[in-house]
Amino acid sequence: MRALDARLEQAGLLDLAMEEAGRAVADAVQDAFPEGRVLLLAGGGANGGDALVVARHLAALGRDVRVLAAPPRHPLTRANRKRLGAVGVRGAALSAAAVARESTAAAVLVDGLLGTGFTPPLRPELAEIVAAVNASGLPVVAIDLPTGLDATRADLVGETIEAALTVTLSGLKTALLFGPAAHRAGRVRLADLRLPPGWAQAEAFATRPTRAAVAGLLPTRFADAHKGTAGRVWVVGGHPGTAGAAALAGVGALRAGAGLVTVYSSAEVPLVMPELMIRQHEDVAGALAKAAAQGLPDALCIGMGLGPDAPALARLILSWGVPCVLDADALQPELAGLGHEGCVWTPHPGEAARLLACTTANVIRDPLAAARALQERYGGAVILKGGPSVVAHSGGLWVSRGGHPGMGSAGMGDTLAGVVAALLGQGLSSPNAALCAVTLHARAGERAGARHGYGLSASDVSGEVGGAWLDLVAG
Repeated sequence: MRALDARLEQAGLLDLAMEEAGRAVADAVQDAFPEGRVLLLAGGGANGGDALVVARHLAALGRDVRVLAAPPRHPLTRANRKRLGAVGVRGAALSAAAVARESTAAAVLVDGLLGTGFTPPLRPELAEIVAAVNASGLPVVAIDLPTGLDATRADLVGETIEAALTVTLSGLKTALLFGPAAHRAGRVRLADLRLPPGWAQAEAFATRPTRAAVAGLLPTRFADAHKGTAGRVWVVGGHPGTAGAAALAGVGALRAGAGLVTVYSSAEVPLVMPELMIRQHEDVAGALAKAAAQGLPDALCIGMGLGPDAPALARLILSWGVPCVLDADALQPELAGLGHEGCVWTPHPGEAARLLACTTANVIRDPLAAARALQERYGGAVILKGGPSVVAHSGGLWVSRGGHPGMGSAGMGDTLAGVVAALLGQGLSSPNAALCAVTLHARAGERAGARHGYGLSASDVSGEVGGAWLDLVAG
């Protein structure tokens, strides 16, 4: 946002953008909290200027407004304070005591203290104001992001305002999408400012494809399709004690349209669906080599509950150059540099930390940077799983949409690996297969949540993949 603001300022458009932003926030306040006094807190920077514009528009709508403002530092903040005074609204000095006093008669509070330029920690006087806001019990509408959050981080550093609604400007920020930071934002409403075409996108680190866009990538099956043309998928996984992981991946592949799914394992994999073909071998590598000599599959997925043989088997499979998914035990640092354009790596944050030789906290702090680093190091496409997931590919980053909190349970990643493999087997590129898979998986989780409630199993979700597909296609 700072780069975009600089570009707007250079073009003489920043004042117009601030006016449009302020009106968008005022409309959001009016929609969500249409009655009672509005208490607005304006910092001295550009975020405070936005708050002053919000106050002016709310006053024009006939709302009772009170403004507490810090001394203006930004020239547009000074100008908008003057404009606010010209319409009869006077601001009082901002302090923790003033917030505590004024909040008793207010119905909603607008946070315009700090914006995207903030780097923690808060100064002591601002920390006191934040504490007073949170103690007030008022619903808070934050402008762009709640005060105290670093826009570029998903973790928390010190105290922040806890918002009920955040109206973010031009684009979503890392802090509003991921981790503990996103919990402080409440409901997020995106205000798409009318900027010159491409300006916001030029400054974006990632994009968030719509479900309609994802639907356009899904494979189409013709009437003469049969099991041999719908994608032959091999699942390599399972070990004594974790045999169910391979079965879940196989079911995910079937539910996502694979024509033939064969599971290779050293364990006795449960036949959870009779359509799965199970091949139990003590020497899985030998069995794979023998089968490959008769013809390679259209796609593979490897690693789910596979155990200590995973690195060697992953090396073998990567050497074939066949589209493949590497999950769980197959996510090993020694495979760096062996990836190819047809492979998809699917780590959760803990596995990503192992692959990047860093801490899990580092991955959680900046999932976008972690996903990009993984793709650069391992090649192909990467799904950094989470809520939401990030898809990294050589052309950039995508952030997924949707999902359900109940999906935080064992086996969800195994199911996702199978869905990705099925889409690879039907001819999608690794980036498109990854994006479609996480979108289908998330929508299936939403459907399962509506059916089963809070706690979900991987089987609940895989059973909804077909319905999720129909939902995407129907729009």
